[in-house]
Amino acid sequence: MSLAGLAFPLARPLLHALDAETAHGLTIRALKVMPRLSRPTADPRLAVDVFGLSFPNPLGLAAGFDKNAEVPDAMLALGFGFTEIGTVTPRPQEGNPRPRLFRLAEDQAVINRMGFNNEGHAAARARLRLRRGRPGIVGVNIGANKDSGDRISDYVTGIEAFSGLASYFTVNISSPNTPGLRALQSRNELEQLLSRLNAARARTDRQPPMLLKIAPDLREDELEDIAAACAAGAVDGIIVSNTTLSRDGLRSPQAAEQGGLSGAPLLSLSTRQLARMFLLTEGKIPLIGVGGVQDGESALLKIRAGASLVQLYSALVYKGPGLVPEILAGMAAELDRTGGTLASLRGKDAALIAHQGSSGT
Repeated sequence: MSLAGLAFPLARPLLHALDAETAHGLTIRALKVMPRLSRPTADPRLAVDVFGLSFPNPLGLAAGFDKNAEVPDAMLALGFGFTEIGTVTPRPQEGNPRPRLFRLAEDQAVINRMGFNNEGHAAARARLRLRRGRPGIVGVNIGANKDSGDRISDYVTGIEAFSGLASYFTVNISSPNTPGLRALQSRNELEQLLSRLNAARARTDRQPPMLLKIAPDLREDELEDIAAACAAGAVDGIIVSNTTLSRDGLRSPQAAEQGGLSGAPLLSLSTRQLARMFLLTEGKIPLIGVGGVQDGESALLKIRAGASLVQLYSALVYKGPGLVPEILAGMAAELDRTGGTLASLRGKDAALIAHQGSSGT
């Protein structure tokens, strides 16, 4: 286990006694100074080739943890198969007023209304330039400034700024915390966005894969429109999903806070939407499943629903970095038990999950 994994049981009471955002800031600072250890040996059965990239395992860190590209190598050293920095916007912005990040311990969940707080493109680019030549897949999640007069131009700027540094791009149009942003998921606006982004990609010397991150709160007709807009190579992949505005079944008193909900309660909804997108795209567009991943079972559920890769973030708040090797070991153990492969599991239960919900979640 990594030093971070060993330290977490001791640090957790202190961290959870603090405001959630303060605790997160301390965690980032600790990771920046922690000695770098060699990465865990990868299990070859968990390797995944997708988007033209070779992932040592399918478990990634979702955007939001490392907004400013401060600790990508520290997170890869924990055993993640890839990590995603951001969301980053062209200009720095403070985001929404604090408090804006809330733990829902009774629900193993988090609510955030951060509002794309970040240091801007220049700061993230400077840090990513310093890690050039190092191994590891580091995606860049791009967004638009809240006060932008042309949000699509902000995404174009992101493509231009990071094309030489990103392993892949994620186009984040699904955060609920920037007013009006989710409107870019409508078919007409999405087609305009993707057209301009692909034109921008064609102008760059290097063209990393481009993924689209969507919300879990979409109707079936909206999912159909997104699937249609993403066809014919308009994107290289789709991430399902961002945080939800739903509050169904929550017990925590903080459930009334505004913002996007992530963590365990999102598992059923996000996995159902993932399966629907897999069916709508006929498995032709690689998918990343996000939302409620907290153990090997939930990670494999995403794959059986149609995901090629999975991501997590909120579960780290409660279980710490030791969760990463635990999930990977759980996935490998299930492959041992069944004699299957990740490829054979992908989409295996999509029809059942899409139409009946993900049983047992």
